[in-house]
Amino acid sequence: MKARVLWQDEETPRPRAKVLLAKRRGLGALEWFFLLFGLIAVDCYVWINTSALLYQAYQDWAFDETLRGLSPSIPGFIADEARWLVESNHAKVEAPPENLPNLEQLPAEKTPAHSAIIGRLEIPRLRLRVMVREGADERTLHRAVGHIPGTALPGRKGNIALAGHRDTFFRELRNIKENDAIDLQTENGTYRYTVESTEIVGPRDVGVLAAAGSPTLTLVTCYPFYYVGSAPKRFVVRATQVGANPSPPPQRGS
Repeated sequence: MKARVLWQDEETPRPRAKVLLAKRRGLGALEWFFLLFGLIAVDCYVWINTSALLYQAYQDWAFDETLRGLSPSIPGFIADEARWLVESNHAKVEAPPENLPNLEQLPAEKTPAHSAIIGRLEIPRLRLRVMVREGADERTLHRAVGHIPGTALPGRKGNIALAGHRDTFFRELRNIKENDAIDLQTENGTYRYTVESTEIVGPRDVGVLAAAGSPTLTLVTCYPFYYVGSAPKRFVVRATQVGANPSPPPQRGS
């Protein structure tokens, strides 16, 4: 009867070179994974920002067409923008607001539908120009500045509160100064405000949205502007209405 001697480990250890090769393959696969993940993240970022810019461009053009009594359409937008590129005619003539509005003559205030276009916000010194929609949810704020529901509407007594993301449409607010002019253009005309103050408050300080006895404008965004992650505070701009032009300013020529 033959006896078999069993060693502690019958399996022959793999050579060191094979172990190193396996590690390199694992690291290579990990590198490809992170590269693919990074490309997907960049694609998502580009898509989100590009779609927001395209939406703003179209709504800005469509708003002008509506003020001119025309019906906006995507083919018309493409043709008009192509003509702009050829003619290099991007200038607009704007009439500054002059007279305070007669609030008693305005039609009764109605609650706008969610995502309805409220108007166009402009801060000339900062070269900020952005469309304003009804609502303050994430979907709205990804594409435009949002009018916070329940606050006043342009041309009315009270506090108009607008919210925007600090890393997109309201990024330029970091450079705003006292006495800067702010224009809010609507279908009823353009209302001009002057910045009175800025302040930094906590996220639960709803006092910034409180009603006012006179027409005022409040802009709200997250703070600090370059904070990574969910910003812990809010940056608030307060402005007072100083004039209004009931007639829409002249639009670009056809």
